[in-house]
Amino acid sequence: MDETLIRRIQDNPKFTELVRKKTSLGWLLSIVMLAIYYGFILVIAFSPTTLGTPLFAGSVTTIGIPAGVVIIVSAFVITGIYVRRANTEFDQLNAELVKEVHS
Repeated sequence: MDETLIRRIQDNPKFTELVRKKTSLGWLLSIVMLAIYYGFILVIAFSPTTLGTPLFAGSVTTIGIPAGVVIIVSAFVITGIYVRRANTEFDQLNAELVKEVHS
């Protein structure tokens, strides 16, 4: 790429906004996922009987099974949140940036 084009992109306020929004969303979603995962690990470490408790009297399925499913599903949900924002807001900002830089 041409150095002047790179400089025009980096100096554009839309580029700064795009980078800021993507970075903050990425960190937020990463922290949420880490909190969910490490929360589960901490429960295993400090209160293993909690996850070993049956869902109801006589059940062989414990609380740990649905908790694990929730962790897996939350990873998909968090990925979906990022993809939705990327395909709408971030793509729009990127298109506006490209249009302004090439004008």
